[in-house]
Amino acid sequence: MVDFQRKTRYGWEDFLEVTRLLRAPGGCPWDAEQTHQSIRRNFLEETYEALDAIDRDDPAAMCEELGDILMQAAFHAQMETERGRFTMADVVDGVTRKLVYRHPHVFGDVQADTSEEVLVNWEALKRAEKGQRSTADAIEAVPHTLPALWRAEKIGSKTAKAGFDWSSPISALGKLEEEVRELREALEAGGDAAAPHGIREELGDLLFIAAKIGQMTKVDPEDALHRACDKFDSRFRAVEQAADKPLSEYSEAELIRLWKRAKENES
Repeated sequence: MVDFQRKTRYGWEDFLEVTRLLRAPGGCPWDAEQTHQSIRRNFLEETYEALDAIDRDDPAAMCEELGDILMQAAFHAQMETERGRFTMADVVDGVTRKLVYRHPHVFGDVQADTSEEVLVNWEALKRAEKGQRSTADAIEAVPHTLPALWRAEKIGSKTAKAGFDWSSPISALGKLEEEVRELREALEAGGDAAAPHGIREELGDLLFIAAKIGQMTKVDPEDALHRACDKFDSRFRAVEQAADKPLSEYSEAELIRLWKRAKENES
């Protein structure tokens, strides 16, 4: 058993000490074996669980899930402490310095009276801080690990700020229709889906433009797709309940009629 004093309420230093003890000799064998890569997915899962609690406006769940995210951050920092590369204190110092640097309208003499002015300053400071000399540099810095629709939206936002944009969402819709035609041609041609101008490429182009329209209209494409999934789930459930035989035994026309009926009943 490790040397640890139990308390009625723990503080920041207690939290960091528990994290250290879990990986120290005599601690938890599982925790001691973990690496950045082995618990990478855990970080993502905890983040999604926190977002779910936020969406449900559940304060108890939010408190718990934010703690789990904090635990992930501390765990990764502890691994680096053991390697002598940085500590949690360095993490806290770094993010504090970043907040001060990127808020000169609060901690300096820069004037920014609106949210829009704040964001313009933030983007300029971020580019200078990271040595991004062009919009292409800023695009490359968008994490490749983001959900693809989210990454596409952020790329569209950055190019728009540089003046590379459609005049309106309707103009972008014309490009979407063009991509639909090209996807149809790829489907009709058949062949290797991964070939140049094949199904994968054309489907990707179509989804990219759809995300761009979301960015132009201030509609989060990830949220829009999640809502579409929820709507599909509800309608499919109604279709399944209305069916009097396995869906595989229905013709396409019959399935379409069942779907339309579910849609009408929904409204």
